[in-house]
Amino acid sequence: VSANATVGSDLRVALNEQQFVVYYQPQVDRVGVITGVEALVRWQHPQRGLMTPADFIPVAEDTGLILPLGQWVLETACEQLAAWADRAQTANLSIAVNVSVRQFRHPDFVDMVMAAITRTGIRPHKLKLELTESLLADRMEITIDKMGMLKALGVTLSLDDFGVGYSSLSVLKRLPLDQLKIDKGFVADVLTDPNDAAISRAIIALAQSLSLQVVAEGVETQEQRDFLAYQGCDQFQGHLFAKPLPIEALDALLQNPTAGMLVLS
Repeated sequence: VSANATVGSDLRVALNEQQFVVYYQPQVDRVGVITGVEALVRWQHPQRGLMTPADFIPVAEDTGLILPLGQWVLETACEQLAAWADRAQTANLSIAVNVSVRQFRHPDFVDMVMAAITRTGIRPHKLKLELTESLLADRMEITIDKMGMLKALGVTLSLDDFGVGYSSLSVLKRLPLDQLKIDKGFVADVLTDPNDAAISRAIIALAQSLSLQVVAEGVETQEQRDFLAYQGCDQFQGHLFAKPLPIEALDALLQNPTAGMLVLS
């Protein structure tokens, strides 16, 4: 039996036995205020310990289990937003949820998002859906239509890992986006590789020309953050600020104003 087949059968068990947990990585603005978080799924595997998405998401995609798993993450994020809405210091936080191609293409996806919003009573714009550039490789008109339907629900749309995929400028201007995320691959060498610096500058300038927010992910040093901020980047995410945290640790951080970050009130 291949390792993937084993992971696939374990995944089915994990979904039934609720072995998954959501970790949250803070996103901060230019002055260091936490404006939101990205929801990142982890698998508490009984034998292998805590597994990150790279270890199981590809198998979940192949087996179709990404659909129930993705829906669970979406529901969990909406429930967390609802819990935060009751507290003044967390009411303005957003949660970004990754949406896989398979999930996005599902005929009921828009209805499922709407149902999660309605059930939890959250303000839709606090839910940020992070879409992957590979969605733009084909079925362009259907993709744009569906993005329009999601936008009509009031959710925020972000294009993840921008710069590594398929987006042409002519396509980008047609998408009802709110935000671009600069891929961490460009951020890592932004100070040492002139090409990565130029690409990051170009992405920020492009976003500004289209009135989109820009988030840089994988920010690990103050120098990277300062370079990107100087270019006009709006928000930052990475180990410089905080690694992905379980909800208890995140709540402790949010309640501790001396952590070097203030929460938007």
